[in-house]
Amino acid sequence: KRTGTFHEGSLIALSHGKTFIITTEDEKRLKGVKAGINLPIFFQNEMVGVIGITGNPELISPFGEMLRRMTELLIRENYYTSQIDLQQRALEAFVFDWFQEVEWDESFYERSKLLNIDLETHRQVMILEWEHPHTIPIDTRQLILELNSRNTDDLFVRWGNDRLIVLLKEQSNKQNPNRIKFIHKELKNRLKLSVAAGVGQVKSPKLLNQSYHQAVRALKVSSKTNSITFDEDLTIDLILQELSHDTKKTYIERTIAPIVNEEDLFITIQEYIRHNQSLKETASSLHIHINTLLYRLNKITERTKLNPKDIQDLFKLYIGTNLLDDSTKKHR
Repeated sequence: KRTGTFHEGSLIALSHGKTFIITTEDEKRLKGVKAGINLPIFFQNEMVGVIGITGNPELISPFGEMLRRMTELLIRENYYTSQIDLQQRALEAFVFDWFQEVEWDESFYERSKLLNIDLETHRQVMILEWEHPHTIPIDTRQLILELNSRNTDDLFVRWGNDRLIVLLKEQSNKQNPNRIKFIHKELKNRLKLSVAAGVGQVKSPKLLNQSYHQAVRALKVSSKTNSITFDEDLTIDLILQELSHDTKKTYIERTIAPIVNEEDLFITIQEYIRHNQSLKETASSLHIHINTLLYRLNKITERTKLNPKDIQDLFKLYIGTNLLDDSTKKHR
């Protein structure tokens, strides 16, 4: 009920910069007050507010100082969290402009200096992506802060709720892959989640957007296995990703569409491909008898008109499963 009303006791506490105790006698002469205690709150050596506690001053005084310190601690924590957020948003905006090939004018260089970003060194882009961002058990802001403080050569940038971009400074061919594996492993351990990583090639600063697009392309492949994929290692996936959505959809309809909703058959063809047509290893991985496996392979032929035992038909099925995982999951 007193919210928004004038409190003279708080004004006195602010004016003198020290704790002011209000007695029952003060209630009669001061406006808008009740017996209790008023404690000024300080932040960076400035008063930013007052805590007022109503009650018997002798009983509540011991708790007042504790509450004041807790409040100041929360204010400091909130302030520094806001500063971290502000810095990370500024960094994210700068890197976004960098990838969008924004003109490198005086303002762009000035921003790079403020953010302490070296625009002279060659780098490669690594994108890390994890699943179920709402279940992350740690504060990613603090994680990024730690990573940037420990890895002064590399730049870690928040990229939405479920991605982290790393701008890796060029080093020897032996060092970069090892650092990439270390970062990937550390993020997995810290998040306690599966993490996929796509890595572009080393580029000059003004061509870094090319490395970014390569990393995005590699990430689409690595997201299937939650592993690390380097763009330079892409072969067939390089071609498949260039296909339009309509082409992919039509291809799936002409190949694996009849079995995508039959889980036993779909998993069977995936395992059969993964085990290089080995009946023994496929049956073992599926925990079924070889006769059951043969029955399922015949069913796949019957449904799709493609024979998994024929290398050309198997390749068609292989492409279909890859296209389904890539962009047409609605078939499942």
